[in-house]
Amino acid sequence: MFVFVCARCEAELTTPLSQVALPVHAHQSYGNGAQLPVLMESGTFAVDPEPWGRPWRLWDEIDPAEAEARGIYAPVHALSDGASGTIVVAPGDIRGTHLIPEKSGSGGCCGLDGSGGPNMACSACGLAVASRIDDCSLWQAVWLVPDAVRRVPVGGTAAAPLSWDELIEEGKSSPPFEPIITRGASRLGPSHYWSWSPRWEAAAGQALAHLVAASEGRPVTVPDGLITEIFQRALDTLLPAGPPRRRAVLAGPGRPAPETGADILLVPVHPQTGQVWTPVGPAAPAYPVPLPLGVWAWMAFAPPHLPVPSSGGIPRDVLRDDPLPPRPAYLFQADSSTFQHTLVRLPAARSPWLRNILENLPHHRSAGLF
Repeated sequence: MFVFVCARCEAELTTPLSQVALPVHAHQSYGNGAQLPVLMESGTFAVDPEPWGRPWRLWDEIDPAEAEARGIYAPVHALSDGASGTIVVAPGDIRGTHLIPEKSGSGGCCGLDGSGGPNMACSACGLAVASRIDDCSLWQAVWLVPDAVRRVPVGGTAAAPLSWDELIEEGKSSPPFEPIITRGASRLGPSHYWSWSPRWEAAAGQALAHLVAASEGRPVTVPDGLITEIFQRALDTLLPAGPPRRRAVLAGPGRPAPETGADILLVPVHPQTGQVWTPVGPAAPAYPVPLPLGVWAWMAFAPPHLPVPSSGGIPRDVLRDDPLPPRPAYLFQADSSTFQHTLVRLPAARSPWLRNILENLPHHRSAGLF
C-alpha cells in the first residue's frame, strides 16, 4: 500500500491506498445534469498513463509523426500537453488539503470540473496538489498532480493481486441498468430516472472500437441476448453487410473453452492489474476485446430473472426484486467519446475505412447510434 505526500513539505495527503487499474469511464461525461457517484472505491488509486488537461493543442498544430509516437493513429480535435501519470483517488481518501478559493468557481456548471487547473492545496505549505471534480455529469474524484506529490510505501509487503479464479469466486458484477440522480430536487426529495448504466456505456464504447477494428471491414456477429442488444445495432450500422462474417464469442475464466472458429473473443480485464485475460489453445490467435470485469461477469454469469408464479407466492428461499427494476425506454447507446478515444489509439485506425467511421461520428451521434 502507499500514502501520497506533498512533494514540497512531505505532509501526508491521503490514507493508505492500493493501486488498481484505471476505470474505462474515468474521463466520461454523462448526460445533462446527472449526479454521478464516486469514481474510485475507497482505499484505491489509479494512474492515468496519458497526458490530460491543460494545455491543449489543436490537431493542425501537431505533426502526424509526433502523434503516432504518442500512440494516436487518426485525427482528433486536440491533444493534451499536460502531465502524464495523474493519480486519481476517492475524495473521502484525501487528507490535509483545502480548496483554493480563487479556483473553486471556475468552469463548472453545478460544481467543480478542474478546467481551471488544480483547485486543492496542501494545508501545510500551500502547494497546489490536486483537482477536485464534482460537477454534474462527471464522476466525483480527486486527481493528484504527479509533479506535486510523491508515493510512499506503507504497511509492509503489498498483497499479491487476486487470481482470476478468486475474482470469479467473489462474484462481483455490474448490472446494466441503474438509477441516475439529477441535480434538481422536488418536494418529494431528489429526482432520479432509470437508465442504462454509464459504466456499461463507456465499457461498450471501448469494446465497440476493438470490435470494429477486429472486423477487418467485414460484418461481425455477437452472442444472442443482452450482448446483441449492446453491440449488434452499432456493428450493423458501422460495418458493411454481407458474408463472410466474423464471429465474436464470450470467453474467460469460469467459462467453457472458446468455440472452434471464433474470430473475436469478448474477455475480462483484471481490475487490479489491468491485464486482459488471454486464452490458450486453438482460440489463442483470436482478437481479444477487453471488457471491465464487472460488465463481463454480468454478461457471462448473470442470474436469470425468475418468473412470477401463476398461483401462490414466491417461495420463501427465493430472493429477487419484485417488481423488477424499471428498464430504460430507449435503445442502448455506447459512449461515443470512449469509442473515439479508443479507436484512434489502435494502429488499425490508419485504414481509410476506419478513418471514414471516425469522420462520420457526428452523423452517427445525431442519428442516435451513440
